[in-house]
Amino acid sequence: MISNVINLLSILTMIGQAIIVFLLVVVLVALVKKGSMRTLIDYIGKNAITCALVVAIIATAGSLFLSEVAHFVPCRLCWFQRIFMYPQVVIYAIALWKKERFVSWVQGMALSIIGAVFASYHYYIQMFAKTVKPCSTYDPVSCTEKVVIHYGYITIPLMALTAFLMIILYLVVGKIREKRAQTVQTAQ
Repeated sequence: MISNVINLLSILTMIGQAIIVFLLVVVLVALVKKGSMRTLIDYIGKNAITCALVVAIIATAGSLFLSEVAHFVPCRLCWFQRIFMYPQVVIYAIALWKKERFVSWVQGMALSIIGAVFASYHYYIQMFAKTVKPCSTYDPVSCTEKVVIHYGYITIPLMALTAFLMIILYLVVGKIREKRAQTVQTAQ
């Protein structure tokens, strides 16, 4: 069962990476060509908070599964990534409930950017750094240990980084839609 869930999380990570590429293309085309992609941006932007909530729930559930069911002890950097992911479930759920977008955008963007920095650094030291020792000798798990490695590159920090980047891009598309709606309103 544990290996099945880890395989599922790895596949979801690859799907998330495809979504990131897709969203980057949408954003870049929207920035270059003002009128293009309007329908797609409207659809994604209208559902941005919902999409961000789904990503945050999956990331939080996956992280809890890995520590509580699979018994992988999180390292120090994993804890920092959790600190910046877990509150986003509550933020986006409240934003949807209250139909409030601005606060969730500011808070979600701040948490996701900081979380992405930690996840990027963690992934870097796991995959490439040979001399960096970020954890103290008192930590039960080394931050450089690759507890999960799938398809030759997917580790737990990369799963987190993918989730943070997806949330950032969903929020950006939501903001682009909001700006376009304001521009149309003021033009009328």
